[in-house]
Amino acid sequence: MINSEEIIKQLEKRLTTFNLDQKVQNIGTVEKNTDGVIIASGLSKAFMGELVSFADGTQGMILNLEEDYVSIILLGKGRHIKEGEEVKTTGKLLSINASEDLLGRIVNPLGEPLDAKAKIKKGKDMPLERIAAGVVEREPVDKPLKTGIKAIDSMIPIGRGQRELIIGDRGLGKTAIAIDTIINQRVGKTKELNTVICIYVAIGQKQSRIAQIVEKLKEKDALSYTIVVNSSASDSAALQYLAPYAGSAIAEYFMEQGKDVLIVYDDLTKHAWAYREVSLVLKRPAGREAYPGDIFYLHSRLLERAVKLNKQNGGGSITALPIIETQANDMSAYIPTNVISITDGQIYLQGDLFNAGNRPAVNVSSSVSRVGGSAQTSAIKSISGKMRLEIAQYNDLAAFAQFGSELDTATMAQLERGKRTIEILKQPQYQPLAEAFEYLSIWSVTSGQTDDIPVESIQKFETEYHAYMKLNHQKLIDELSTGNKPSDDILKQMQKATQEFKKGFSA
Repeated sequence: MINSEEIIKQLEKRLTTFNLDQKVQNIGTVEKNTDGVIIASGLSKAFMGELVSFADGTQGMILNLEEDYVSIILLGKGRHIKEGEEVKTTGKLLSINASEDLLGRIVNPLGEPLDAKAKIKKGKDMPLERIAAGVVEREPVDKPLKTGIKAIDSMIPIGRGQRELIIGDRGLGKTAIAIDTIINQRVGKTKELNTVICIYVAIGQKQSRIAQIVEKLKEKDALSYTIVVNSSASDSAALQYLAPYAGSAIAEYFMEQGKDVLIVYDDLTKHAWAYREVSLVLKRPAGREAYPGDIFYLHSRLLERAVKLNKQNGGGSITALPIIETQANDMSAYIPTNVISITDGQIYLQGDLFNAGNRPAVNVSSSVSRVGGSAQTSAIKSISGKMRLEIAQYNDLAAFAQFGSELDTATMAQLERGKRTIEILKQPQYQPLAEAFEYLSIWSVTSGQTDDIPVESIQKFETEYHAYMKLNHQKLIDELSTGNKPSDDILKQMQKATQEFKKGFSA
């Protein structure tokens, strides 16, 4: 039996810790749980996008507000949540913990590690949904983000702060271009502070495919500056819907520190499918192709967050490479046309080119960069215009040449030059080139140095030519690495070095 002294002591303790601050909690009741969507009543103070918690600690996010009910998408498994259980609002928006500790890690859209390594240290909470920077905070894109792929850096250049869509049918190397770009951020910049931070967002991909990509990044020593946000095909549609916003929130954390960030969304077609699934379960009215009416806003509010900030706002940037999968080369479908209209250009990969052995299978005539030459160094700019023209002329002539047997000498020379230009743009996967070697390859073709080399030996010529120049003419390589347009003297030295190499080259 408790004596009176103990009762007095407990009362005194409670009185000293008594707090007059009033706390109001909005508590509701679960009415229904169907397909990972909770219908709850009684949450009169709830707002759109608010985080809610259930009795067992499972969290959810409010996505629909009706007169008497709210619809909540679950962020965990939560299948065991039953009717009549309590649900509380938190007054917070969904956010992700972002810090330098994320580099080299694989996380889910909630920031939880998936790589069985140490727990990620607490950093800054970044909201998943955020209004993009305004016009006043931005500045024009003028600094290149080099992909290391000759065809792209020369003809469809990408600038830091740009949104460049990679579009094409399944299995044509869309992801390969994005991964090459990530790997290329390492070239010549191993320990420099200005290395571009890369974020790869996998939406609805197979776990085995993600494992292969992570292994390749490890092998190429690119994982140390890369963050993988993974929401695989086995995850709920709600998590797949949140994945790109989580990636964007992490990117904004680094951008606020004045850093340059590259983010790859692989791919937004599956993201649209996940959102359609969530919307249909939420009983939102379906529109074209059963997508909800706000499907355009889904991607526009995401991609608008890619930005080049001015110096007053830190000068950081986010470059976005969204990927879209087409069906039978149909660029005029609903989701592809939506994303094309949001982005600053597209890299279009074509099946016919891929099957003909042109890899990367970039269709130069259908691809465009709306930032263009302002995102190129003066060296690449000085040779890319001529090459683009030669490819366009070759494509026109090749179509006519197959009907005619007799061609004049000038036309034959143009066709032969075009064949070599197409050949030099071929590039093996996971082997991005430094700018100096890109310049050497393109210059060797456009200046006529390879006109006497058989077409089938062009690839061999390029490989041996690069090795020779690196071994014997490092000063020329250093000069070309600056990005400045080579002087006449440098061009003469290059010509002399090329002639020397060709003497010892056997086709």
